[in-house]
Amino acid sequence: MSARLIVVFAGLIGLAGHMAATAGQTPAGVSASNMTLDVSKLRLASANALVFDVSAGQPIYAKGADTITPIASVTKLMTAMVVLDADQAMDETISVGIADLDLLKGSHSRLRLGSELPRREMLRLALMASENRAASTLARHYPGGTEACVAAMNRKAQSLGMARTRFADPTGLSSENVSTASDLARMVRAAAGYDLIRDATTTASHYVDVQPTGTVLGYNNTNSLVRTAQWDIQLSKTGFIREAGKCLVMLANIASRPIVIVLLDSYGRLTRIGDANRVKH
Repeated sequence: MSARLIVVFAGLIGLAGHMAATAGQTPAGVSASNMTLDVSKLRLASANALVFDVSAGQPIYAKGADTITPIASVTKLMTAMVVLDADQAMDETISVGIADLDLLKGSHSRLRLGSELPRREMLRLALMASENRAASTLARHYPGGTEACVAAMNRKAQSLGMARTRFADPTGLSSENVSTASDLARMVRAAAGYDLIRDATTTASHYVDVQPTGTVLGYNNTNSLVRTAQWDIQLSKTGFIREAGKCLVMLANIASRPIVIVLLDSYGRLTRIGDANRVKH
């Protein structure tokens, strides 16, 4: 055997020994159970975004997360929390009144004037289907009325440390409902503490028997991801008005970890859904 072949053969033996000795090891600074990703490569179309690891108590990704912006129907999460905090009877029937009609944006609703539903069903429709009249009806039947409900929403925001948040109405139709991605991450985590909110916001579809007419209406969740088997969503809320763009907030289990995703001021019909999938992958 030539000297050159002996050297090559020895080198191969040494390389094989090194590979065996380092098998199962990961690069320095990288955990074998949690390979670090380069989040700088994440490109999101939403103007403001935050991805928050709840277990670690820290953000994974942020983009304009402290910028104050309208939040549209994401507002309804806070409406639902203060309604539940008031400990009113969830089976009590409440009805849509003339004050619940949207004279600001002229948004459509299938809940006609005089429609009656239990408070529980109004809450579900306000959250899963973003029903504006349902949200307005909940606030109007809050102790002290809509004004007292909005005041309670602002107090709760302050108690949660949402310093850059202000609510002006219970539906989110007003562009004066403003917050930041960072503040909304706090709100999502707080809302996740309510069983009814988690259940309502992750219901894919639902039927209600509207009285006094007996009309049966079917509703779908405004977040199509709750119907996707690839997602394990624990809480969800969408929102849209022209001033806010498309918005989406979620609490989802990703790689066995609870992650809050906040996407604000997204354009296009599917952009916020695309952003959420990019975050997940």
